[in-house]
Amino acid sequence: MTVVSRRDALLALGGSAAVAASGGAGAAEASPAGVRDTTGPAAAAAKTYVLVHGTWHGGWVWQRVAERLRAQGHRVYTPTCTGCGERVHLSSPDVGLDTHVTDVANVIEFEELDRVILVGHSFAGLTITGVADRLRERIRRIVFFDALVPTATRNAAVLPGPDGRYPEWWEKRRAQFVDGYRMVFWDHYPIDMLVPASDVENVALLKRRLTTHPMRQWTDRLELGNGGWEGLPRTYFQPTKQAHSPSSEAMWGPAKAPGWDFVQLPVSREAMLTHPQELTAALAALT
Repeated sequence: MTVVSRRDALLALGGSAAVAASGGAGAAEASPAGVRDTTGPAAAAAKTYVLVHGTWHGGWVWQRVAERLRAQGHRVYTPTCTGCGERVHLSSPDVGLDTHVTDVANVIEFEELDRVILVGHSFAGLTITGVADRLRERIRRIVFFDALVPTATRNAAVLPGPDGRYPEWWEKRRAQFVDGYRMVFWDHYPIDMLVPASDVENVALLKRRLTTHPMRQWTDRLELGNGGWEGLPRTYFQPTKQAHSPSSEAMWGPAKAPGWDFVQLPVSREAMLTHPQELTAALAALT
């Protein structure tokens, strides 16, 4: 496990110049495991990224990060899962977690990608774990950005209790879903769950582009046959600038165990929009 301080995060984000600007000693200190200084000679080595969006979003949310990574010479894919984003018209009661796993796995297979850095945001942590389980030999590193790390005891976003019933809060919420299965962000969350209300540009963008989300991606249990993320090089990015309702230990707790690189980044939950440069640097620094 590597818990990265603000100084180390700055080193990973911007090399020695960023450390110097923060009052640090310079670049002599080694970068944390799984993260390297992007100013070195290895920085030019092209890598392949598959960036997976979270609930209510689509591949569009990664556009600013993808453009920056591609400008550095990397290959970047930003699939949109069925029933979301520009594929919202394909939503149906049958679309679930397995559908989204297949969406992303098919991109890797049909594009014939190898040594993939697979990144998931929010509850896409479930999706990328399923993808890694299917295509283990194709994955170079699996990365959870403020994402749920599934375990044997937490293998779905929402779980029923011992009596088989879902929590009361979930049942009340489900009664409001469009057509009984399409979740609406605006019905249950304030905007500052994603970006500050004062961020006029990004608030307007989210109001234009957030779509409904198929319920079963949250309620289907993740079934694994090959260990999921276990045994793979793995990193957790925890945003430290999320002011409203930061993710609980139930999301990131498993990533504090040995074998993980746990990196604290000075960004917010929706860093793809609010801190694209910083998130791009952190992703580019992965080995």
